[in-house]
Amino acid sequence: MVSSTPEETFRRMIGLMLAKDMNAVANLWAADGIAEFPFAAGSSPRVLRGREEVRAYLAPYPELMDMREVAALAVRPTDRTDTVVVEWTATGRTVATSRPYRLDYIVVLTVRDGLITLYRDYWSPLSAAAAAGGLAGLIDSLGRKDT
Repeated sequence: MVSSTPEETFRRMIGLMLAKDMNAVANLWAADGIAEFPFAAGSSPRVLRGREEVRAYLAPYPELMDMREVAALAVRPTDRTDTVVVEWTATGRTVATSRPYRLDYIVVLTVRDGLITLYRDYWSPLSAAAAAGGLAGLIDSLGRKDT
């Protein structure tokens, strides 16, 4: 992989997501790269370990969400050259309901040799479930006790 900055890697990822090439998005992860979702709820995973777990997680995304545009994107440098904070907004439509959505994200991204080593995504599970028409199911899953 050609070395690139975290911002370049993130922008490449967004372009591939808009093109619905989830396999290529997964290929941006280092083999041992991590994806973390600290606010995940219900059946959504909180951590994905390695490129192949990321690939499996991303595979169904185009059948769920039709991301059509990045309505806002701001990249904030940190005191580490391999890490940036990205604030971004995706718009599109939910495939199951054809309803439009607008979702906001904050991502802390660390890249080594052009590959993602850590992707920490602070998204709202309530907003995502509402956009996908699954808010009732998410709320129901939060009330269940694991046995």
